[in-house]
Amino acid sequence: MKKIRRYKLIIVDEVGYIPFDQDAANLFFQLIASRYEQGSVMVTSNLPFGGWGETFSDDVVAAAMIDRLVHHADVLTLTGDSYCTRQRRELLAKENRVSRD
Repeated sequence: MKKIRRYKLIIVDEVGYIPFDQDAANLFFQLIASRYEQGSVMVTSNLPFGGWGETFSDDVVAAAMIDRLVHHADVLTLTGDSYCTRQRRELLAKENRVSRD
């Protein structure tokens, strides 16, 4: 944690993609708690906050973490396809056009 404190921004990408076991959830909570009002954290997730209890195997830990994350935050909700999904769909459409010609 001492090493991490020196960074001005920590980015955590894809929270919820893989569930956390209890030890990992506790460590992640410690990270978020240590950064609370001390440093910036940016988190991305494809899950709404309501699904975080399942990801962290504990609704109480998830709620405490969310409270700390959103207290001084700007929360952005993006809709639509991801860049990767859109790119793959365009590639498949292009391949289908070529195979029909």
